[in-house]
Amino acid sequence: MLGTRIQSVAIGWEMYQRTEDALALGMVGLAQALPTMAFALPAGYLADKFNRPRLMMVSLGLMTLTSLALAWLSYTRGSVAAMYLFLFLDATAVTLGRPARSALMPQLVPKPVFPNAVMWNTSLMQISAVVGPALGGLVVAFNVPLAYVITAASSLIYMAMLARLEFGHDSKAVGAANFQTLVAGIRFVFEKRIILTMISLDMFAVLLGGAVYLLPIFAEDILRVGATGFGWLRAAPAVGALVMALLLIYLPPMQRAGRTLLLSVAAFGVATIVFGFSRSFWLSFVMLFLTGAFDNVSMVVRQTLLQLLTPDYMRGRVSAVNSIFIGASNELGGLESGVVAHFFGPVFSVVSGGIGTLLVVGATALASPELRRYGPLSDAAAGSEAEASVRPSPLAHPVAPPTQAEAAADD
Repeated sequence: MLGTRIQSVAIGWEMYQRTEDALALGMVGLAQALPTMAFALPAGYLADKFNRPRLMMVSLGLMTLTSLALAWLSYTRGSVAAMYLFLFLDATAVTLGRPARSALMPQLVPKPVFPNAVMWNTSLMQISAVVGPALGGLVVAFNVPLAYVITAASSLIYMAMLARLEFGHDSKAVGAANFQTLVAGIRFVFEKRIILTMISLDMFAVLLGGAVYLLPIFAEDILRVGATGFGWLRAAPAVGALVMALLLIYLPPMQRAGRTLLLSVAAFGVATIVFGFSRSFWLSFVMLFLTGAFDNVSMVVRQTLLQLLTPDYMRGRVSAVNSIFIGASNELGGLESGVVAHFFGPVFSVVSGGIGTLLVVGATALASPELRRYGPLSDAAAGSEAEASVRPSPLAHPVAPPTQAEAAADD
């Protein structure tokens, strides 16, 4: 995560410095979104079929190579088109490992404490997300190519950690690769309406609230704080997310998770609007801090329910569907923000995105009473434990049919 955040800062800063065009920042988002949309479903199948830590190591190896290629292009002032190509390849490598990474933790942590584990996990992620952009701003101010080299080194360190992890894997329940097994995650999400509602809500909120992609413009042209200020603005959402994650660990468990999710996304939209109008560095920092804090609440609720309401043999493919909704919307949100900023200006782009987020929350609240009424996250853990003791219906999950012995026992 440290390396990923440093590289993200370097890419945004270098692209704007070399092109001085908001659309170029949007194209960064497009280059990173296309692989998610194209390859997420096959990656989800691979995550359920093969050893997840080893699949992640392959992904990290490819990411190391693409980061080194970006370092060389940056050092030699290579073509911007080539940098877009390697961003695309880097995002392809990330997509390959993302479902495996998302599906791994429920197998490592007992289900009764899983909601708390998600909060601790997000805390550790946000620590790196706070340090990464701030460090990235300092590195970029000193030497941009060095940022990509550091990212490559971080991938190698992660590979070394995973190499020590011995983890069994049962691929028999997944079945052979075919169209039905690839789209099984999509079918499952549409059957579990609350999962579909949650990831759709987050998808539209992220798609419309892509202010982070325009931070180089705000830092350089509006707030005039330079590369170091840009790094701190880039880190502000992560600082807010970290503070909120630590609070959630020690606060009593959520008793109305659905309502909390809706309110947090609405607050995210309001903070985005205020950031768009701000001309003060500190007010902008505080608003970005709040976007990270509120986004962390929605992430904890969404990740907990997504993993606990999904059986293990489907987690890779369901995580892949989630990455299409959420991961692609992150990058497409950058494209949307860049295009709107190109034609109407960065302030209009950010403010209109925040207003759109509020409209999406209102529509979701009206359309999904199930989400509005959803209670404690611990209910999902209890339900997951109960489902684990019951064989899945072959009609509900056709990719994992009963064995002959099970069918005879049923008879």
